[in-house]
Amino acid sequence: MDEAVLSWQEQGVSHSARWQSEAGAPPPARIVVVDDTTKADAAYRLACEGTALLWRGDFQNARQLLQAMARRIDRKPRKPAPEGQAFHLHRQAQAQRARTLGMLLIPFGDGFAIPLRRAPDVASACSEAYGAARGPFVASLRELLGVIGAHEWRKKGVDVPALGARIHPHYGVFAPVRGEYVNLVAQAPLPTGVPPTAFDIGTGTGVLAAVLARRGLQVVATDQSPAALACAHENVVRLGLQDSVSIRKADIWPDGEGAPALAGLIVCNPPWLPARPASPLEYAVFDPDSRMLRGFLAGAAQHLEPGGQVWLVMSDFAEHLGLRTRQALLEMFDQAGLCVVGRDDARPTHPRVRDASDPLHAARAAEVTSLWRLAMR
Repeated sequence: MDEAVLSWQEQGVSHSARWQSEAGAPPPARIVVVDDTTKADAAYRLACEGTALLWRGDFQNARQLLQAMARRIDRKPRKPAPEGQAFHLHRQAQAQRARTLGMLLIPFGDGFAIPLRRAPDVASACSEAYGAARGPFVASLRELLGVIGAHEWRKKGVDVPALGARIHPHYGVFAPVRGEYVNLVAQAPLPTGVPPTAFDIGTGTGVLAAVLARRGLQVVATDQSPAALACAHENVVRLGLQDSVSIRKADIWPDGEGAPALAGLIVCNPPWLPARPASPLEYAVFDPDSRMLRGFLAGAAQHLEPGGQVWLVMSDFAEHLGLRTRQALLEMFDQAGLCVVGRDDARPTHPRVRDASDPLHAARAAEVTSLWRLAMR
């Protein structure tokens, strides 16, 4: 596939460069060169009109300009959303915000060097997100700050009390910052009378595979994302669990030897919201038409040892947003030949639950995360 390229005029000379966007944004069609003399109001107006701003000034001043543009977006009052439309209007507003702030661009030279005053060394962060350096390119400052933030998360890690250790998420892999769902998997009673084997489907960082391994199970963890597979492998090795956890690439199910692979416990924490992701980085949260959830449930019974259980970790956030009903979820279980043998619930404790200014506050305040324990009918 051809690489995206953007072009612009600078001091009467035509220039072009490779366009880098992990979010899948197309290269801007209109570009003007700006620097420290550019006022925030002018920059904001141009960005809203769809004109990108290629920065040639001080790097730290570019960060301040981005913050000023964000303030101009966020201070606009939002009208109360009609019943049932809050989620869709919120998504539209967030997408427009991302497009506008994504118009402030930063040039990169060889080896991820940024040719701007007071620019940080971002080579390690960029190589983790983009792979090996491939020459000069241009990317949005907003994306770069996300890459830097992900690099810091990877270095620091996320404390997981259920493991007594830290999990280190990679760029593009959903971080286990919502500890309530990890605790549910750590505390639920294991099925008895079945082999001590488990599948962790869509493993991500490998956090649930690690929890299951610590509980004495032999785990096969699958994912289709190369970033997730590398992340899970690194975390499993870091925790010394490589003899108990096997990481495998698969759309959903691990391969068997001439027959479906079986496990006594199958665990899945799928994307919770049945809506279309706005970028490739959102597939850990959004599952269009519940395709991943339906595919998982449809195949669960044929991969389960007799007497085994399926553990489905799901928030009811989608139900409070009007995106899916509880009855629809129960019907999916029934159609898959599964019945509910237990359910463990937890209330989320993340800060947005208490943020009354959040347009989705009512749904967040009512949210419950559940571990559904299912068995074959």
